[in-house]
Amino acid sequence: MPKSKRDRAVTLSKTKKKGREHKENIVNSIREAVEQYNSIYVFSFENMRNLKFKQFREQLKSTSRFFLGSNKVMQVALGRSDSDEIRTGLHKVSKLLRGDSGLCVTNMPKEEAQRIFNEYEDYDFARTGSIATETVELKEGPLDQFTHEMEPFLRKQGMPVRLNKGVVELVGDFVVCEEGKPISPESSRILRLMGMKMATFKLNLICRWSPEDFQVYQEGLEGSDIESA
Repeated sequence: MPKSKRDRAVTLSKTKKKGREHKENIVNSIREAVEQYNSIYVFSFENMRNLKFKQFREQLKSTSRFFLGSNKVMQVALGRSDSDEIRTGLHKVSKLLRGDSGLCVTNMPKEEAQRIFNEYEDYDFARTGSIATETVELKEGPLDQFTHEMEPFLRKQGMPVRLNKGVVELVGDFVVCEEGKPISPESSRILRLMGMKMATFKLNLICRWSPEDFQVYQEGLEGSDIESA
């Protein structure tokens, strides 16, 4: 019997080497970018959408580069203390790489960068597990927004529906989602059918570094870990 490809042995040292090389490439890319651009921003993101972020990045590719990934790898690239930072003050930037965050290295003027980030937001359908921003309740009666072909699918999502003379009819009030509560897989599908976009993809500036100054944008981040650095 021929051996399954799934049973093929993998040398762990090779996979570890590839992972290490990938991290080293990222570190080197960040360090090169720091030398080529005038300023660095840390930004956080909410409801990341890869395609939309790619489009945002494309719009700024003539003036900026973006880095997303492991915060620890980005911290190593910048330096995590004043003894190993690659430029003076960059360890303060490193300390603010937390959670869902990334780096933007850019030649944009400060005012332009702030305006672009502050104004940017894009709406999309909420995914399973995200928090509902409002309560959506459908009242008993005909549901004109759905075609008769959708009736079996709606029933599978837990909606009490039936066909009445070819029209989808709700036989009782139905709460799709409740404000402040996680959205279920079924609710996510129903909201998509209804065309309701509850997720807002946003980018929030955390701080800015340049050779001349360092500025923290969000209140409450000027903590002792930064001030004492």
